[in-house]
Amino acid sequence: MSGQGQSGGMFASRPRPGRIATYLALFVLGVLVGTAGSLVQGGWVPGGLLLALLATAGLFYGGLYLTGTQLGVGAPAAGWLLAAIFLSLGRPEGDAVFAAGIGPLVYLLGGMLVAVMCATMSRLPQPGPKSGRLEK
Repeated sequence: MSGQGQSGGMFASRPRPGRIATYLALFVLGVLVGTAGSLVQGGWVPGGLLLALLATAGLFYGGLYLTGTQLGVGAPAAGWLLAAIFLSLGRPEGDAVFAAGIGPLVYLLGGMLVAVMCATMSRLPQPGPKSGRLEK
């Protein structure tokens, strides 16, 4: 036995198509927010950086709230990171989306910090009865 009991495990049940579609949509939203944030953070200094980080935090927390799982943060964070890293690489001609300076660094590190903070938050409270006792 591999240590996984009958009642649990990582693959105890097959993922539902709706849940898979949700995570894919969150990934695509992460790519879009990462691309938009990369463009806005340097365009409107310093308000663009604040707006980009707030949008990133909203997306990551929204993913956590929507799914109630850490993967709900990981899917948009992966899309965001993929877009931000791709846009920071630049081209052989020397063109790049990110300008030199502290702003792009704060955007990249701040976005990663927000993703880690949202992923390590305690689980959201689930709706249900407040106690096991029947109310009168």
